[in-house]
Amino acid sequence: MLTRPLKVAVLCSRRAPGLLHLLTRAPRRGVTWEIVCCLTSDDTFEEEVRVERRGIAVIHHPVRRFYFGRQRNARIGDLSLREEYDAATRDRLRPYNPDVVLLAGYLLLLTAPMLRAFPERIFNVHHADLLLRAPDGAPLYPGLRAVRDAILAGERETRATAHIVTPRVDAGTPLLRSWAFPVPEIAHWAMAAEAHDVVRSVIWAHQEWMLRASFGPLLARTLDLIVEDDLQAGIRELDFDGTMRPLVLA
Repeated sequence: MLTRPLKVAVLCSRRAPGLLHLLTRAPRRGVTWEIVCCLTSDDTFEEEVRVERRGIAVIHHPVRRFYFGRQRNARIGDLSLREEYDAATRDRLRPYNPDVVLLAGYLLLLTAPMLRAFPERIFNVHHADLLLRAPDGAPLYPGLRAVRDAILAGERETRATAHIVTPRVDAGTPLLRSWAFPVPEIAHWAMAAEAHDVVRSVIWAHQEWMLRASFGPLLARTLDLIVEDDLQAGIRELDFDGTMRPLVLA
């Protein structure tokens, strides 16, 4: 166990769900852990001013500018330049000497340079229940459209999951699962009625509910587990009141 506060770097894109919870509502910030920098893959992010006001370094590392500076016709989804970009990300974090990296709304797949620099020390919150698996063992609802996919598949509830980041999207070891977010009946009515505009609205609202309500507590509690060196004790479940307990699967 560390004898000093854990140094945390946060990676985000155009927004950082959960970050304001860490800055304003997490009592252990500055005691057992501290955010030393925030790096954005965009030109800016929604919470930037509030981060800077707290004296936390903000690092601008816009991926589009990086890609287009090397190939004018480059596409962000093309991973041919991603390792070079991630190596630059690693180098920009190095002066802050972070112990762990949190992904908060970071929209890019991480590759070897970052994963080697922080082995099993990068953590993400995904807006799906990562205990739900496909027959091949892969996450049932990976990726950015997880909430949409779960609702369209007829799920009656969704959950968010904190997990260790690995090369496969959202496939790392789950650590902490949120409470349930019931899917409203209007979603099932709208799908049956082919009211696609309503379906889109419900999916957006449901996803925002999950991001705004659960990401901060999940990130904060994940940091607690890291500080207490308690990541190997099995998956935990987090209630909306902040209570954390071992997850018992039926």
